[in-house]
Amino acid sequence: MLYAILCYNDEDTVFAWSKEQEEATMARLIAVQEPLAKAGKLGPVARLMPTTAAMTLRKGKSEPLVIDGPFAETKEQLLGFYVVDFESLDEALEFSKELAVANPGVGSYEIRPLYVFRQGTIAT
Repeated sequence: MLYAILCYNDEDTVFAWSKEQEEATMARLIAVQEPLAKAGKLGPVARLMPTTAAMTLRKGKSEPLVIDGPFAETKEQLLGFYVVDFESLDEALEFSKELAVANPGVGSYEIRPLYVFRQGTIAT
């Protein structure tokens, strides 16, 4: 069974780290990740860009509504994610609109660019 581990922290703090703080933190994280990587159990590792780079597509009764920022309703839970390579945010929004049509009901899709630190080793 695969698990997504969503890491929460204060983004103002993390994105204010000096280069030295960032490198030291990444070295500690890689040390923790390495045993899983060697065992072939580590998937992609990525840090989300700041919430100011995020957009949310809110499904509605008619046209979807695009909102700046990661604004999912608290009554909703994060249930999954896609990692997809697009040339632009517009392409990502179009794909999200297609997902909204394909998956009826309430909900939202948060669209956020990723920094990929490790590709991972899990083969599906």
